Amino acid sequence: MTAINIAKNDKDIVLNLQMANRHGLIAGATGTGKTITLKVMAEQFSKSGVPVFLADIKGDLASIAEAITVNEKVQERLTNLNITDYNPQTFPVRLWDIFGKDGTPVRATISEMGPLLLSRLLELNDVQTGVLNIAFKISDENGLLLLDLKDLQCLLKDMGDHADQYSSQYGNVSKQSIGAIQRKLLELEGQNAEDFFGEPALKLSDFMQLDASGKGVINVLMANQLYTKPVLYSTFLLWLLTELFEELPEVGDMDKPKLVFFFDEAHLLFKDAPKSFVTQVEQVVRLVRSKGVGVYFITQNPIDIPDEVLGQLGNRVQHALRSFTPRDQKAVKSAAETFRQNPELDVESVIGELKTGEALISTLNEEGQPSIVERAFIRPPESKIGVIDPTVQKQVLEGNPFHQTYLNSVDRESAFEMLQKKFDEQTKAQAAAEEQKAQEKIEKETQKAKKSEKPSELQRVATNILSSVGRQIGREIVRNIFGGRRR
Repeated sequence: MTAINIAKNDKDIVLNLQMANRHGLIAGATGTGKTITLKVMAEQFSKSGVPVFLADIKGDLASIAEAITVNEKVQERLTNLNITDYNPQTFPVRLWDIFGKDGTPVRATISEMGPLLLSRLLELNDVQTGVLNIAFKISDENGLLLLDLKDLQCLLKDMGDHADQYSSQYGNVSKQSIGAIQRKLLELEGQNAEDFFGEPALKLSDFMQLDASGKGVINVLMANQLYTKPVLYSTFLLWLLTELFEELPEVGDMDKPKLVFFFDEAHLLFKDAPKSFVTQVEQVVRLVRSKGVGVYFITQNPIDIPDEVLGQLGNRVQHALRSFTPRDQKAVKSAAETFRQNPELDVESVIGELKTGEALISTLNEEGQPSIVERAFIRPPESKIGVIDPTVQKQVLEGNPFHQTYLNSVDRESAFEMLQKKFDEQTKAQAAAEEQKAQEKIEKETQKAKKSEKPSELQRVATNILSSVGRQIGREIVRNIFGGRRR
């Protein structure tokens, strides 16, 4: 199969698999059919042996694991479009969830996330980002593995305790910036994000699988809870893209992608994002296609996506847009101008007239040129429309061959344990030094008391010194126990 059918008018509207890694856009107002378009494209890619990743925000994409029951409305669409190659069926699905509730747990280490994405996730300013970069550099140079949140928290505490020392070596490390980062980490914990950071970390090769019949596995991130934390949601998906870019080898042009990645609610990625961050996204999107990965952004308005990124999206499906406000009108005009014009269509007018499930479509031809925009109806999906049945969901979850691999977290020795060991050794050394000092003082006072022949005074001095030392050592032990306790 060299192309997949995604829509139809008087002929099939196809997307060339060889050009599928040139990325794409699915846009349109709420209720115009974007979700069905996403589902149909995912099905068609799967049938062509292309693995898929997508996020299920509303709970109606995981049902791709169930075959559709053809109702009157679907049958009418099939008849009107004269679609004869329609086959209700199930698709191979694996469910994932960074919180581990509705799918197999997904984890990444703090080191894999890196300072740039972590700064975005924590919404740090430039100064705080600089301090976080120093933390990662200290981690690298001292072999302090940053696997989970407590590793980073412990390292930041050590940096605060030795701020002068680190400042002289790496630049200004202010306790105020460290405190701000620590507070942000506490907020992140309040969102249950600590479930995401740790090991075993996800191997992205586990996303790129085929089933026994040769269909591409559709990896569904159960994101209805994750979506309520938009910064975590968008940063997590960008981390996945970045990891794909860093780990996969260059493959050049392929007959079909290694993986197609659907980024739903893509506007969240760019909301309030600094210019440097947008530039990073643009670079990842531009370069990841040479790794055989196609990225498809789904959003309401094309203008929600920066021009630097929008220019990389060659395959486009535009559902209806409403022009109630000046911003809406700008979006309609922008969407119309991005298409290769069709002399038989007034694209700007048609965008507001499209029915539910109808779209303006332009895909790249074999030469990489955009086709003339056409008006067509999206094919009905071959899988269930609606929410996945709980029984099926349980079966799909238990059927994931990687479920047991990722089910339970592993906590190996890392920065937290190493810094705790260092602190314990310093505390013991300090206590020993204090005790030695106290003993020397006792001996000195003993000699003095002997000369003055006042044993009662000797006993009082020795008791006071030992009590003072005991209290000091006790405080150090308590501070070590409660200050270093795991969260």
